[in-house]
Amino acid sequence: MKNKKITILGIGNTLFSDEGVGIHVLPLLQEMLSDVDDIDIVEGLTDGMKLLGPVEEAENLLIIDAINAGKPGGEIVVLDGEEVPAYFGIKMSVHQLGFQEVLFAAKLRDRYPKNIAMIGMQPTSLQLGIGLTEQNLSMVPKLLEAIEEQIEKWRDSA
Repeated sequence: MKNKKITILGIGNTLFSDEGVGIHVLPLLQEMLSDVDDIDIVEGLTDGMKLLGPVEEAENLLIIDAINAGKPGGEIVVLDGEEVPAYFGIKMSVHQLGFQEVLFAAKLRDRYPKNIAMIGMQPTSLQLGIGLTEQNLSMVPKLLEAIEEQIEKWRDSA
């Protein structure tokens, strides 16, 4: 049963600099969307199959993560629809193998979200380190703007 209109899922590993962007922006999103009741914000870290429940319950799933698209560090990348599972098939990082399996399992069980998108940022560094690099930190407002645009797009099409 789908109980939330939009689920925002932040995934990443906060021990590897910019790889943790999906987790680092969640507190900002919670503050920004605090007066909205049709959005569920989920911290995914690198939990793999534990995320099957939130994925299957989502009508509209928005994944926030580092996206290695070969672009300059900090650039915002948006993937939509079938581009999302295809991207996870590339396996840029450790947590993505588990998340590709989550998407596949949801599809097999016929509980795949109606709409799925992934918004992220090209990492500048994946070196061991807590927190985002200066370059990526400076682009967080643009990331939040892209997230807001996706939310509005889904609301307008509802």
